Amino acid sequence: MTSVVLSLSALLAVSALSAPAAAAAPSADRPAGVPAGWEAVDAAELARIGEEADARRAPLAAEDAAAAAEPELLAVESVANGRFAATEVNYAAPNTGVLRARSAEFGGSWESFAFEWDETTQTYALKSLANNRYVAVEKNYTGSAQNVLRARSTSVGGWERFVLYYNESLDRYALQSTLNGLFVTMENSYTGTLQYALRARSADITGSWEEFVLHPLAA
Repeated sequence: MTSVVLSLSALLAVSALSAPAAAAAPSADRPAGVPAGWEAVDAAELARIGEEADARRAPLAAEDAAAAAEPELLAVESVANGRFAATEVNYAAPNTGVLRARSAEFGGSWESFAFEWDETTQTYALKSLANNRYVAVEKNYTGSAQNVLRARSTSVGGWERFVLYYNESLDRYALQSTLNGLFVTMENSYTGTLQYALRARSADITGSWEEFVLHPLAA
C-alpha cells in the first residue's frame, strides 16, 4: 500500500511504506487476544518504515543499537474512520490531552508522536509532540472514559507502556497496553467531546477499530 510521508508543518509527498521484516512464527506464549498473523515490532523493525522513499537516515546496520533506539516520529491513522489521532491540548480537566482520531488531515504537532523504545521491557512509550507529555491509560477513570488514552505524564511507568504489533498481510498496526493487557480501540460510535477517543479496552484485535496505519514524519 502507499502512504504519505508527513512533514511536521505540512504534507510533503506520497511514498511507500516499507513493511518491517517478517517476524518469527507465532509461539506458544503468544499473548491472549493476539490473532495469528500479528507479531510484536521492535525498534529496529519500526525504524525501517519509510526507508524506501524520503528516508530520514541511511538503513540501519543490524548492530547499530544506538540508532535503533532513537524515537520514531509518527502520525497514527485509524483504519476505522481514516482520521489521524490528535492530542486535545485545549480540553479542560479531566480530559486534557486526550487522544482522538478526529483530524481529516495531518496538521502538525497535534497529530505527531514519538515512539520511544525500551529494550528492557520490549515496549514503547508514546510522547505527544503537542505538549511533550507521555500517553497514559487512564485505568481509574469510570464509565465511557475508562482506559482512555491521555498525553499527560512527564515520566514513563506501567501506565505509559505499550506493545506494538504488526500484521504484514494487512499492513496495519495494533497497540496493546501493558497496564491492563487490552488493545487500543477507536470509539467510532461515541458522541460529544470523546467521539473517536482512543481507549485501551478490547480483549483482542477484532477488526478496523483496533487497527492503525503509521505514517513516518519528515525530520
